Amino acid sequence: MLALGSDQGGYALKQEIIKYLEEREVPYKDFGSYNEESVDYPIYGKAVAKSVASGECEKGILICGTGIGISITANKVKGIRAALCTDCFMAEATRLHNDANILALGGRVVGPGLAVKIVDTFLNTPFSGEERHQRRISMIEEE
Repeated sequence: MLALGSDQGGYALKQEIIKYLEEREVPYKDFGSYNEESVDYPIYGKAVAKSVASGECEKGILICGTGIGISITANKVKGIRAALCTDCFMAEATRLHNDANILALGGRVVGPGLAVKIVDTFLNTPFSGEERHQRRISMIEEE
């Protein structure tokens, strides 16, 4: 299952991504927000990150105006590797090299057509499993 979350700045783009997921019958859980009224993005960033970290959801997608604040929030949760991506190359690289488990997008930065392609790339690119990448992930996760 995929976890979704956004603030008001990412709400419209989240709706486009939901259409894409539903067309492909990808199961998801929407943690909010549920409209374009002003909200605090950390609420949704934490909810999605905790669901991924706990194993309730396999991966997540977070969207705020720029993708920056919500990705910073998600990365505070142990075990989360949230990557802010603005193109398909970044989405592919973060899955191959970082085994990122949350994709962050900027609703005011990336248009819906490109965003759907980024999501598709993120969801369909496996982690390479190469030793050098696993070693680096282990170093990131050390306290």
